[in-house]
Amino acid sequence: MKVSVSVSLLLLCFVCRVKAVTIKSCPLADGNFLQTEVEKTVTLTCMIDEGIDPSNQNELQWFRNDVRVNLAEENRQSPSSLCIQPVTKDDNGVVFICQLKGNTSVNSSIEFDVQYPPDLNDTKEVFVEEASDVVLSCDVQANPPVTVVWKKDGEILDLISGSYKTTNNGITAQLLITKAMRNVHQGMYICEVNSSIYGIMGRTFNVTVQDKVIGFPIGPTIAGVVVVLCTIVFALISRRNKIIKCIKPN
Repeated sequence: MKVSVSVSLLLLCFVCRVKAVTIKSCPLADGNFLQTEVEKTVTLTCMIDEGIDPSNQNELQWFRNDVRVNLAEENRQSPSSLCIQPVTKDDNGVVFICQLKGNTSVNSSIEFDVQYPPDLNDTKEVFVEEASDVVLSCDVQANPPVTVVWKKDGEILDLISGSYKTTNNGITAQLLITKAMRNVHQGMYICEVNSSIYGIMGRTFNVTVQDKVIGFPIGPTIAGVVVVLCTIVFALISRRNKIIKCIKPN
């Protein structure tokens, strides 16, 4: 009985040993977790144990998340390689899986942690009419996430006064200025972000509050014109007989 159990365990260990798929990466991954940056190049190489005989049943498949990667025929046998060049923001959190076509339970995976800074360090000119609202938007999507501070004329913005409101969903940070006034809201605003990897950066907004432009009252003007025309028409109709007498020949 003990011999039978021992043999079964040995067979199980042998099967587990030979039926293995391994992914090696350049740069090196930490287990099945690979940290890299945008614009870099990553090479993944999938290999099966030497104990597995080459055959169609041991053809390899790659998946990017749930989408199968098209491979050249000669790249479907061990070792099979993928080159991700360049790495982009869209690769962050993506899982690459390599598996045996004949036995999908034999697989290995590696997840990308792509680091990138927010797309900032620029200046925008903003013009707003007095008593109107304006929104200043700042792209803050980054990995790792950043902290955001709004400043006006070099000082941290007092959000309590000045009719300000801020929002931040991790992708876009916004500053809303309601009913802009020249003596309160005009000036230089900075959306300053701080990254633990990339340091401090930001976007500058030069806000100019202009005099409110009085728009031409199109609606009332049209209504007035219609009233005048109707009055003229009715006046002509009421004086029709007199007009006819005036134009009759002697």
